[in-house]
Amino acid sequence: MKRADRLALLLSLLALAAVFLVTDRVFEGLPHLEDEYAYIWQAQTITRGDLTVPSPVSPNAFMVPFVVDYDGLRFGKYPPGWPAALSLGLRLGLRSWVNPFFAALCVWFTYRLVKRLLNEKAGLLAAFLTLISPFFLLNGGSLLSHTWSYFLTLAFILSWLDATGSDSHLPAWLPVTTGGLTLGLLVLTRPLTAVGVALPFFIHGVVLLVRGPGQVRRRVLVLGLIAGLITLIIPLWQYAVTGNPLINPYTLWWPYDRLGFGPGIGRQPEGNTLYWAFTNARNSMRVGASDLFGWPMLSWLFIPFGVYAVRRNRSALRVSSILVSLLLVYTLYWIGSWVFGPRYYFEGMISAIFLTAAGIQWLAGRLLPSSADRNQRIKTTFRFGLTIGVLTLLIAGNLRFYLPQRLSSMTHLYSVSRQQLTPFSRSEIQALAPALVVVVQQQQWREYGTLLELSNPYLDTPFIFNYYRDLESTQAVIDAYPQRAVYYYYADEPNKLYKSPR
Repeated sequence: MKRADRLALLLSLLALAAVFLVTDRVFEGLPHLEDEYAYIWQAQTITRGDLTVPSPVSPNAFMVPFVVDYDGLRFGKYPPGWPAALSLGLRLGLRSWVNPFFAALCVWFTYRLVKRLLNEKAGLLAAFLTLISPFFLLNGGSLLSHTWSYFLTLAFILSWLDATGSDSHLPAWLPVTTGGLTLGLLVLTRPLTAVGVALPFFIHGVVLLVRGPGQVRRRVLVLGLIAGLITLIIPLWQYAVTGNPLINPYTLWWPYDRLGFGPGIGRQPEGNTLYWAFTNARNSMRVGASDLFGWPMLSWLFIPFGVYAVRRNRSALRVSSILVSLLLVYTLYWIGSWVFGPRYYFEGMISAIFLTAAGIQWLAGRLLPSSADRNQRIKTTFRFGLTIGVLTLLIAGNLRFYLPQRLSSMTHLYSVSRQQLTPFSRSEIQALAPALVVVVQQQQWREYGTLLELSNPYLDTPFIFNYYRDLESTQAVIDAYPQRAVYYYYADEPNKLYKSPR
């Protein structure tokens, strides 16, 4: 293994450790966003071989965000790609390590991709920039699907380059198969993201089908066929959970949660419009301009130079266009998201990092040997020193100020803390099991939601938690679980359970 490869492997291992520290220290391995609660719920059912469970009595009393009750069945609204991957971690008791593991692979694949399209030094720089990115660390430390889809995107790109290029030493069937599988899995994870990622390569594929060699045309067709067959799992899954392959479970939670423009799409009175699409993209990019590298409003600084540096490299331009493609396709979605950074464009980070590494390397130039002209050596040395000096200051500012402050701002996000679970590990409270705990909300629903960590979709754990709605639904739940003692929980007295409402 070359020295550069060993350094890239070291960066990957550092990414594993760094992302796990964010998981453990910042997020405490707990869900914070509604999406995470649903992913965990779906992963738990998949570990038992199920996609659905029977709806409980008074479903609202057992509310799980983005978990739908429809025709007597309960299921998550999200496609099964990420929940299935997360379920592997659950089976092994390593849930908090799943995203850190894929984050480490992302750093390694980033190195491999940039090394292939540019050179080893640019690859190492890209891997390092990925490792220290607040955007990457925050999403990697969460239970969201983006790190998994980032990994699938990188694997697909590398496979595409091998399948369509003439310089690969791999047997042709291998990159064709992995390319089709990873693109198909990306569809099963984040369908709209998959469209954005695939669009530049789809255009390239069409060109190859028209003008490419016969062998390459066959590879493109087979790769697309594999991806298409896996994509068919989406309507099959929709049929399995709803009884209708055309029903999108997203709309069963929010009827307006659809793609497109016009009335009835999104929460605005006039529906989704180009104005709101532009507003969402602008707000996301504003956050991303800081979160990407922790350079306040300057994370784009080297990208224009990178575009210039790779302007004649068609493969590099395809990779660079993923961010633009994602910005384009997500105009169809009515909502933006930036608490964890502009995460709807997370896979576009591949383009941004690639262009940043290319731009930095182009700006720095090469140091000339001592035998070169003195004036030229002075100019190149100044250029190199200035670029490296600016980059060093930016990186130091991120590591010293921006990253710690950004991680601190996400600690105990929405007041979620593992400390909320501690009372239920005390022996005197565990002795009360099996119990039905009625959670009476005082400030926010996460007083109940965080406690779901101690329950599961099958409601067969020592404690199950009822989200208090009203007396009627609560009594119906109590009647449905006569074998369980009933207690009332209030977040302002977490160490005490009441036998009746206080």
